[in-house]
Amino acid sequence: MNKQMAVLLDGIAQIEFDRRKPLPDHQGAYLDKMDRRMDTEGIDLDGARIDAPTQAQKAQFICANLAHAIVSDHEAQAAAFTTYLAVRLPELKQVKIRREGEGFAIELDFEQDYVKQQPVTFMPLKH
Repeated sequence: MNKQMAVLLDGIAQIEFDRRKPLPDHQGAYLDKMDRRMDTEGIDLDGARIDAPTQAQKAQFICANLAHAIVSDHEAQAAAFTTYLAVRLPELKQVKIRREGEGFAIELDFEQDYVKQQPVTFMPLKH
């Protein structure tokens, strides 16, 4: 299992998830509730109704909602969706979201380890 997972929007880290921290029981129960709801109610994915989604389809659905939560500044939702992906897909290393026109392109990266981004400070040149 990877210890770190990150969600990037247009190449900039938005959320970092540390899998080494234990998940509180109430959060685990909430993830189970999310799964049950998707299983019983189905999901809408790319304009199609899916009554019995697979884990991969659930992940796509969660990613789409995660992208909207991030750009809409719904931090609690973004955190819940990130937690879902990190726990349900333990080998996931990065969720790469790019804005494309009115929508998003989303890539689930299981190969490339996330490297924590460090801000760079530039000093103005003195004349």
